[in-house]
Amino acid sequence: MNSKLTLLRQIISELRLALPNRKLKDDLSYQHIMGQFRKYQTTDRELCKARDEMEAVARTYLCYLRSSRITQQLKSEFHGKGERSINETARMVGFKLPHDPK
Repeated sequence: MNSKLTLLRQIISELRLALPNRKLKDDLSYQHIMGQFRKYQTTDRELCKARDEMEAVARTYLCYLRSSRITQQLKSEFHGKGERSINETARMVGFKLPHDPK
């Protein structure tokens, strides 16, 4: 049960990052996720195949949300800045150019 609650909190956290200017309780995706978690909520004594499938779907959705956020961060960092100098390009990928001999 604890891992499922942690999973739900992680999904909500990613939704907050994805939708910073919206009230999360009014968002349809939030309402759907909460409805699905409530629908497949079971006690520890019950065995439910659908609950396990729901956890797999939730983990997949969390992976999708994180990957989308990271993709946007990478795109904003490395895309659309025009021509870069050789020094700037080397610094961006973690290299240092040798110093010019005098």
